[in-house]
Amino acid sequence: MTPDAPTPPESPGAGSGTDRALSRKALLRAAVAAGAAVPLLATGSIALARDAARSSTGRTLTPTPYCDDGDDPTPDQMEGPYFRPNSPRRTSLVTPGTVGTPLTVAGYVFGRNCAPLPGVLLDFWQADNAGAYDMAGYAFRGHQFTDATGAFTLRTIVPGLYPGRTRHLHVKAQAPGRPVLTTQLYFPGEPRNATDALFDPALLMSVRAGGGGREATFDFVLDVDGGPGPTDPPTDPPNGTWAPGRSYTAGDRVTYGGRGYRCLQGHTATTGWEPPNVPALWRPES
Repeated sequence: MTPDAPTPPESPGAGSGTDRALSRKALLRAAVAAGAAVPLLATGSIALARDAARSSTGRTLTPTPYCDDGDDPTPDQMEGPYFRPNSPRRTSLVTPGTVGTPLTVAGYVFGRNCAPLPGVLLDFWQADNAGAYDMAGYAFRGHQFTDATGAFTLRTIVPGLYPGRTRHLHVKAQAPGRPVLTTQLYFPGEPRNATDALFDPALLMSVRAGGGGREATFDFVLDVDGGPGPTDPPTDPPNGTWAPGRSYTAGDRVTYGGRGYRCLQGHTATTGWEPPNVPALWRPES
């Protein structure tokens, strides 16, 4: 916990008066779970997706990035049966005929040291307004990369409900050259949160009304150290047909380091994203 954190409330029934170790992140989650209004703040430094909340004493908590609170990286969750590779690269899943409540999800991706991570691959998929997944095409599926400040924005709709689950968004996140984090994001105040066996309050977004629909924020913390990619710049020039700056589409084949690879998702190649480093984009040929 950072030095400016307020003194946590006393544990109920604690006769000794010992304070419970309670992070501001936990208080934020408790606030949004209770349906409290959580406005998005602007700061003079990096515009992090930070949320304000009040403790049980009414004291305003100092905004802080989640990764600066001594908390663990964003937890993983199961992929589920509805993931499809090769999603299109796009930041909006909304089309002219889209039905549903508009939803904008914005935030940042950080490393363990609270450094924002640029170039992180984020692959989103979700149910439509009726609670159905498109398994024939790519409706409500798309991937994007965080910008130079580690920021991302997704425009979509609030997903519908289907038996056994509460409302949620699926996402895969991968920093250059690092393992893929597969997880899910949840909505506060949903009745089914209490009965969904997969629901994790650590994955609650902060959501409010706005923009003719809903606006949500969530900051991912990946289990990596922030900083340049593993080959930025590469110590050895690529040995093969793969090249940074080139646009690739799903199905394209390249060689790198004496091995062949097939492209899984369309993207523009970037230093640090050589085929061996990004299994979400390249699959080794047998």
